[in-house]
Amino acid sequence: MNERVVDGHPFEEERLLELSIRPESFAAFVGQEKVKERLLMSVKAAAMRDESLDHVLLAGPPGLGKTTLAHILAKEMGVSVVTTTGPALEKSGDIASILTNLSDKDILFIDEIHRLNRIVEEFFYPALEDFHLDIIIGQGPSARTIRLDLPKFTLVGATTRSGLISAPLRDRFGIQERLDFYTEKDLVLIVERSASILEVAADADGAREIAKRCRGTPRIANRLLKRVRDFAQVKGKKTVTKAVADEALKLLEVDEMGLDKMDRSFVLTIIEKFNGGPVGVETIAAAMSEERDTIEDVYEPFLMQIGFIQRTPRGRVATKLAFNYFHTDAPVTKLPPGQKAMF
Repeated sequence: MNERVVDGHPFEEERLLELSIRPESFAAFVGQEKVKERLLMSVKAAAMRDESLDHVLLAGPPGLGKTTLAHILAKEMGVSVVTTTGPALEKSGDIASILTNLSDKDILFIDEIHRLNRIVEEFFYPALEDFHLDIIIGQGPSARTIRLDLPKFTLVGATTRSGLISAPLRDRFGIQERLDFYTEKDLVLIVERSASILEVAADADGAREIAKRCRGTPRIANRLLKRVRDFAQVKGKKTVTKAVADEALKLLEVDEMGLDKMDRSFVLTIIEKFNGGPVGVETIAAAMSEERDTIEDVYEPFLMQIGFIQRTPRGRVATKLAFNYFHTDAPVTKLPPGQKAMF
């Protein structure tokens, strides 16, 4: 499998390290079993018919393996993959130059596809359906349209905000899959695999401690493993045990639930500054000096998953679980007659 990157990502040491521990086959990819089974079936069917794979949309929170699955699909199909991002495609000419350089059955991977420019998106539709582009040359009465035939490629789109993808674009994906947070059992396997590749000695309890605190996300698991490795090396610890992992993660301010400093700040902002909510996300973002997209994409999915916050029509609300976890008394609110409490 060949890979081309067209959005200018710098290949720094950390990025190269991330690539080295990225699974390269469905067999090596841990977790998301149902998603893997369905994708593998589609790949085998396309190979049997000698056709390109249908367009694929992968949705889910950051760090769950969407990019990795796109590269695995390319390798399983035996084709090249071209990688870019939605914001990088500013003009119709950008997408035209990429598409005309693809080969038959190649994969075009667009990360953050929900941020695709609407003009570019509409220009993209004929390419996805009929594998051609209509390009207008000239202006006014002398303008004419040229049709460019394209190879039968596969678009793989990744998004953390599937609700922001327009219905016409979403409907053009024949395969749509959503990735969920990983179980602790799968995360232990991921940490052990990465530790082996990075040549980090870690016992079962040490790997489990990291897996428990990574918010159900492999990317965070690998990041914490690298930082625990640094801690163990500096402290002269030959093996990452539970005690070593616990001490290192405390230094990183990652608690037993996997909440980091910003997670705790988010929940405590709702509890302490707004009496538990409801409070609008824009207000929370201003209070934290944080971007709304970061709150909605990075912090909220996991906090909702563990039941610490709720989204309501009136705004975000901290649940009783959150009050209990932070040892704070929940506010007593009088409800209108007939209305039930939320927790």
